[in-house]
Amino acid sequence: MRLAGRRCLLCSCEGTMPLDAEALARALGLPEPPRIHDRLCRAELDRLEAATAAGEPLLVACEQEAALFAERAGEAAGNLRTLDIRARALWSAEARAATPKLAALLAEAALEPPPVPVLTLRSQGRCLVYGSGETALAAAERLADRLTPTLLLADPADLLPPARVRFPILVGRIVRLAGHLGAFRATVEGAAIAVPSSRDRLRFGSPTAQSELEADLVLDLSGGSPLVVAPDKRDGYRRVDPRDPLAIERALFDLVDLVGELEKPRWVELDPALCAHARSRRVGCTRCLDHCPTGAITPAGDHVAIDPYVCAGCGACAGLCPTGAVTYVAPPAGFLLDRLRRLMGTYHGAGGTDAVLLVHETRHGGPLLDAMARLGRGLPARVLPFAVDELARLGLEALVAPFALGAARLVVLEPPRKAGELAALAANLGFLEALLDGLGFGRERLVRLALDDSDPLEEALWSLAPLASAGRGDFVPVGGKRALLRLVFDALHARAPAPAPVVPLPEGAPFGRVVVDVEGCTLCHACVGACPTGALEAHPDRPMLRFTEDACVQCGLCRNTCPEKVIRLEPRLGFGPAFREPVVLKEEEPVRCVRCGKPFGTKSSIERIVQRLAGVHSMFRDPEAIERLRMCDDCRVLSQLERTDHPMAFGTPRRPRTTEDYLREREAEQAARREGGGEGGGEGSGTG
Repeated sequence: MRLAGRRCLLCSCEGTMPLDAEALARALGLPEPPRIHDRLCRAELDRLEAATAAGEPLLVACEQEAALFAERAGEAAGNLRTLDIRARALWSAEARAATPKLAALLAEAALEPPPVPVLTLRSQGRCLVYGSGETALAAAERLADRLTPTLLLADPADLLPPARVRFPILVGRIVRLAGHLGAFRATVEGAAIAVPSSRDRLRFGSPTAQSELEADLVLDLSGGSPLVVAPDKRDGYRRVDPRDPLAIERALFDLVDLVGELEKPRWVELDPALCAHARSRRVGCTRCLDHCPTGAITPAGDHVAIDPYVCAGCGACAGLCPTGAVTYVAPPAGFLLDRLRRLMGTYHGAGGTDAVLLVHETRHGGPLLDAMARLGRGLPARVLPFAVDELARLGLEALVAPFALGAARLVVLEPPRKAGELAALAANLGFLEALLDGLGFGRERLVRLALDDSDPLEEALWSLAPLASAGRGDFVPVGGKRALLRLVFDALHARAPAPAPVVPLPEGAPFGRVVVDVEGCTLCHACVGACPTGALEAHPDRPMLRFTEDACVQCGLCRNTCPEKVIRLEPRLGFGPAFREPVVLKEEEPVRCVRCGKPFGTKSSIERIVQRLAGVHSMFRDPEAIERLRMCDDCRVLSQLERTDHPMAFGTPRRPRTTEDYLREREAEQAARREGGGEGGGEGSGTG
């Protein structure tokens, strides 16, 4: 059986899964039924070896024996992919009705993911051990055989010096730790090194006010507050309770492996040109800054900067970014939508109905689904599991897409331990609820579960009342963030039970309009210069302010920049071409210069200036000065030069004499002499 260029091997796992080859062939549109193996990981392992020897990309519908398959595939292991169909489909009380779901899972798994960009981190094994007493000293001694430790004691506490010193021992207090795996920098107050002559207890030399220590790895046994934000997400940093010997052993075991050249995915990419963080020192969008758990995102002028070495890949920034300046690339959002489209399209094409999409994190939901399949009823046939690395990376486009593609419900399974890290997801789910409610779908189609136990999860999924889908939709995921959002919104609106033209959204939503107090607006166009997306624009030839709602990301830069404070934001989502065309918010006739008649500004702005300066400012207390405010720039200068009561006034300047003046005077003298009788009127008698 071949799917998307991959040869697919199916196994019934010793007959424990009711695989219907003919029904599966019809569901997938195959020319002939696929072969069903019974013991692919044992008696029929030669079938897999023959397939790998042929060099074909393989999809094996068994995840439990993935290590064995990779071993037998040898050098061809890179072309091997596995899929768990037991826990996700066929170890279920409704296994015989799960053929549409099985076909959908196989079609989704056959998609080829794009390559993931990686970063290279280099660690020489320099490990900073920070703690107190015998516990810290013993940990450093254990590491000395494999790494290059440095022991920093927060409190020496009459510690007996080691008989053989194998690493530097210092005393001091870390006040700041920055950096990442392979490049940590610890700022230490009161650092002092142990003196070699220490006898009954460790003694130290003169302390320094402040110094820096560099390390590749950090083992924090201080028992105090974490030295970095989100300590569990900082590669190379291990914070352990010094009273827990087992946790210390696990940390030591992990640290000794972090030596050499290590690869880390580059989770996100930033396009500064699309960032709506700030303009002209006015702050607008701060969504990514507010929700980054590791502090990897910092302001950098008009945009933000992301440290890829500190980034832990939670994806909250990409899920919330309204412009697409931050995109998740491991894998990108377009591939996520491709997976959803293939999954839902195959399920409906195979005759599946009332689809419930169960979105979960691989590390959290996978074990729960496995426990349900082994110990309970498994998943219902209409529940389609959809695994992602991080829930926070799910943007509004990924959450709306299931309903646009025909899902009856969306169930989001959240890890309870991450309750404090999923604020970005909660915000997007709030927007989704408002959207579903406003279009007549109803909020009950979205279900959030925060569970760590398979039994309540099983009960919750099997107790979901069937909901009919409002119809199957489709779209081709192309373009950037805003284009993808518009695609899924239009697909959802096309099949909405109550397709309202405008849906109100909660505060902070990335869609909406700008409302301008027309009376107070002076058409200064400060908002136009601040708008990062071009939603606000000026007319090239007339005093006019135009607005395109579809381009607005509700960053607030226009509101924060407006000198008159006459702009407010209204979060909402509009549908149809009217919201993609510019509309005129305010228009005026240009004001004309009172002296020359040339158009030079807007009436509202000039009158506002006159109102604020007339009779208030010392330079604008006489009518002539006020009148100059109504002149163009040229006439204003001329008017000033015509004054005689200012320091630069020197009277009427003397006109320089030219050749024409001399010639004119000579002709006048000659004419006068001729009229007087020609006396003395010979040539050359004129004045020189």
